[in-house]
Amino acid sequence: MMRIGHGYDIHAFEGSGELWLGGVSIPDARGVRAHSDGDVILHALIDALLGAAALGDIGQHFSDTDPRWLGVQSSKMLEQTLSEVQAAGWKVGNVDVTVITEEPKLNPHREAIRKNVAQLLSVEMGCVNFKATTNEGLGAVGQAEGIAAHVVVLLEDA
Repeated sequence: MMRIGHGYDIHAFEGSGELWLGGVSIPDARGVRAHSDGDVILHALIDALLGAAALGDIGQHFSDTDPRWLGVQSSKMLEQTLSEVQAAGWKVGNVDVTVITEEPKLNPHREAIRKNVAQLLSVEMGCVNFKATTNEGLGAVGQAEGIAAHVVVLLEDA
């Protein structure tokens, strides 16, 4: 059996701080306003995994009002999520990531993000795809006020 999950996340840029994408620090980029590290890729991936496994959503597992998750690296949240997904009898087949942002340009970071996401999920790098696009100047993301990500994941029987 296979299941497909979709996840989405968006964060507003906010002055200083690090920008994390797929567990990779992006140099010379504005940070985001978030309870944790604000990694839109990993947050969308967590939601996609939970959705495909019918285990709820990121807010149920990692509430932004819970002090335990304040400032935490999203990779820690992903690790816990992956454990729950595996305990439910699933393994990751493949992942497709799309990031929407006007800035920073992400092409130079594409392979590092793919490699890190694959490592975090314990899958081959060929199982992780990464795309970056803009919003063509439309809306808040298009006006460079924030960054968003969509992730689709395929789960297979373990």
